[in-house]
Amino acid sequence: MAGISQQLHNDKTQLAGEPAARPPIDIKKVGPWILLATILGSSMVFIDSSVVNVALPRLQTDLNATATQVQWVVEAYALFLSALILVGGSLGDSFGRKRIFAIGIALFAAASIGCGFSQNVTQLIVTRALQGVGGAMLTPGSLSIIRAAFPAHQRGRAIGMWSGFSAITTVLGPLLGGWLVQYATWRWIFFINIPLAIIVLIVLYWRVPESRNARAKMYGQG
Repeated sequence: MAGISQQLHNDKTQLAGEPAARPPIDIKKVGPWILLATILGSSMVFIDSSVVNVALPRLQTDLNATATQVQWVVEAYALFLSALILVGGSLGDSFGRKRIFAIGIALFAAASIGCGFSQNVTQLIVTRALQGVGGAMLTPGSLSIIRAAFPAHQRGRAIGMWSGFSAITTVLGPLLGGWLVQYATWRWIFFINIPLAIIVLIVLYWRVPESRNARAKMYGQG
């Protein structure tokens, strides 16, 4: 009877949206690594939301672009990021949060390379849109990984740390962009994502456990 009651409780918990049952992990050992990977991954998204703004005049000059075209460098990223963010979260729940997060990191890094090597404004707009697609997998994915890995009594603190660092990186974006534009080149505002992505992928592979919600449905499927 106790076993049946426990099963009913587990079913209700999953239906209420709590993380699905998973093998126990040593959160003391992997917790810091999970936070490192998720904070760095989502920081790339937040930094790139603001870092480009200070480089727009230089972009317009170097790429012989109009004011409208360089504005699309910003808008293409924001548009795809906001449009696909719910889909990105659903993909992680359905196919594995760690897996989709890693795909998002790889896509974001590849798009960053494309941005850095862009020879005209059209190429830059397209690769910025691809950055937005990758970013849509990272922001919800980072929170889903934290929520699934940390027990309830530690989850709030972990999410608070993630939120705090996210706010800091958003503020640092324009400062970093201005420094790189002045002392290096605007292309480095994109290339700087590459070492960060490599670190995140290494930590993901070695330290972050996989998790998924077997009952999850893709967003838009009812």
